[in-house]
Amino acid sequence: MKRKFVTNLALLLFLNLLIKPIYAFGIDVGVQNAVGASKYGSYFILLNFSLIFQILLDLGIENFSRREIARHSHLLNRYFSTVLPLKIILGIIYFTVCSLVGYFMGWQAEEYKLLLVLLFNQFLASFILYFRANLGGMHMFRADSIISVVDRFVVVVICGFLLLDPVTRHVFRIEWLVYSQTAAYLIGAALAFSMVFSKTEPVRFMFDLRYYRSLLRRSLPYAMLILLMAAYLRIDSVLLGKMLVNGKEQAGIYAQSFRIIEILSNYGYLFTLILLPVFSKMIKQGESIENLTRLSFMLLMVPAITITFGCLAYRSDIIDVLYNEHVQHSARVFGILIFSFLGMCITYIFGTLLTANGSLFQLNTMALIAVSINLTLNVVLIRKYGVIGAAIANMATQLFTSLYQIILVKRIFRLKTDFRLLIRLAVFISLVAAGSVLISNLPVFWIYSLGLYFLMAALLSMALGLIKLKSIAGLLAPDQ
Repeated sequence: MKRKFVTNLALLLFLNLLIKPIYAFGIDVGVQNAVGASKYGSYFILLNFSLIFQILLDLGIENFSRREIARHSHLLNRYFSTVLPLKIILGIIYFTVCSLVGYFMGWQAEEYKLLLVLLFNQFLASFILYFRANLGGMHMFRADSIISVVDRFVVVVICGFLLLDPVTRHVFRIEWLVYSQTAAYLIGAALAFSMVFSKTEPVRFMFDLRYYRSLLRRSLPYAMLILLMAAYLRIDSVLLGKMLVNGKEQAGIYAQSFRIIEILSNYGYLFTLILLPVFSKMIKQGESIENLTRLSFMLLMVPAITITFGCLAYRSDIIDVLYNEHVQHSARVFGILIFSFLGMCITYIFGTLLTANGSLFQLNTMALIAVSINLTLNVVLIRKYGVIGAAIANMATQLFTSLYQIILVKRIFRLKTDFRLLIRLAVFISLVAAGSVLISNLPVFWIYSLGLYFLMAALLSMALGLIKLKSIAGLLAPDQ
């Protein structure tokens, strides 16, 4: 099981490392530099608004399906034939609620039209995620990996041409990015549907109200968790836009740093796509999850710690090479937000394990507390410190949730504390933090010293036994 996890994770990481950085740092950054912080900030606020309510499109069906199909693969046909009509109904509800709330938010006509297209895009994206949940539940991780990058690849092709062409580059509009996303989601949804449909028996789609009530009753805890997590992750940009006079520009500055955190956290999220069905199956079969938890934690956290202190030491250089505006302000925000990345990565391991175990009450309690903390900190700190305050609120919330989940996992699964491993990890963090400061001050071009820093961290992780190449090679080796 561990070998299957590592090999499929490697493919997923490879495809995403190939496409998503090009999208984030080539297309998304290129678009913001082309249209300016204020215009992009307006789009960023609307996008995050649409993402906060995205759970209305799903109500926890995606995570529920990924978990249940992993345990009972014979239920695929039943779920598929009845859930698709339900998702169309949920799409209508989502569109109605968001368009009404958006209207009362007081956005201008141009912004409101853009919001409507973004809502349609999220509707399409929810279908892609649902189809991917079915593929992941059936342990079709290669197909899931391909679908995970198709939409971004299409946007890279379309917007890449528009940003590179001299005729369109200087007149680029933010609407072009949104319309290209619509085309990409349509293609991705069609491809994902065909992959799942090919694995089902002849399907007769049907509307079953009794089944929907049963399904939603079971998936509602997942829905509540996702809604609360989306709220404390996304609400800061919306509050910036409403609480500050120059809110759109401040949201654009925040987006410059948050984009980097989001692309980094996407790789942690990839762990959950494989870990959730694998953990679910192991728990059902009564297998010990301790070794896989430790392995996945080290595979994710050692690079995450390395990246965090590297980004902290080189924050000004990184922001300067990416953006044309508000470089120093963004660098200060980035230096705070990068610690949110650590909290997210811990959540991707321990939160996934708790979800696979069905510990939704405990997770929802945690998320409700996190929303309260985040809203309180944002309201207080944004008024006083602006975008810096939003970054502090995000960091504090993420670190709180990660610590909460570690304690939950230890209590529920009664995992033994490996003090030797913790000591080695503490030594690694201390040396990496010190090394990042020393190496970043070397009198060489920053790219070269950053490369030297990553080499130092890699050698240090192996010397301390945190990453063992022999163990990974053994997992990748064919079964005898």
